[in-house]
Amino acid sequence: MTEWTNEAAIQRWGSMPRAVLEQMAHDGDFAKRHLINPVLLRMLGDLTGQRVLDAGCGNGYLSRMLADRGALVVGVEPGQSLFDFAVEQETVAPQGIRYVQADLCALPELGAPFDAVIASMVLPAVPDWTGAMRACVHALKPGGLFVFTVNHPCFEQLWTTWREHGQYRTSRYLDEYEIPGPSGVDFHRTVSTYLNQLISLGCHVTEVAEPGLDPESAADGPEDIEAYAHLPNFLIVAARRAA
Repeated sequence: MTEWTNEAAIQRWGSMPRAVLEQMAHDGDFAKRHLINPVLLRMLGDLTGQRVLDAGCGNGYLSRMLADRGALVVGVEPGQSLFDFAVEQETVAPQGIRYVQADLCALPELGAPFDAVIASMVLPAVPDWTGAMRACVHALKPGGLFVFTVNHPCFEQLWTTWREHGQYRTSRYLDEYEIPGPSGVDFHRTVSTYLNQLISLGCHVTEVAEPGLDPESAADGPEDIEAYAHLPNFLIVAARRAA
């Protein structure tokens, strides 16, 4: 596997085309809209007046959704095109979101500890993911909520293999390997790798979700999305920092 650095990964993700950013500006893409966002928002609960860190906020769509629900949001994003787009949206339609351009492994001073930290579809894209997770947990107040989402390590390439075979196929799971994408590279890691790191940071896991797509939404979705009604493509974990 190529020896990736955070800097190299950030440069790759930070060149995402504006057209792609605009397509996902409102609520992400189809999968986020139907599978990730509803679970995230339910896990977070009432956000009124809560300080929330959107760690690796991308184009800022989730930060804007959180602000709409009354959260006091700080969004951290290292990628240049993603950060610029998020700041532009806040300039055009201010919601009181503070955007900071920084590597998650080297967070600057962000003020008081957060009530909640979210890292949605971020950790698989970070070479030094343990450093990023540690920073997220340390940014929480005692008892604060950390929620992260990743492509389900057991079913990461669900759509592509289902399209080809009408079923999910994989040849390896225990190895760490690269998963190239159109905008950047993700890294496969096992479920236990993520959960054990979380536990080692003194967190208490409160919920693990593997959302599936309801058949009606699958019928209205993109081609071959029905695979998401049979197998989970995402893993969503909520945990509390030790009090």
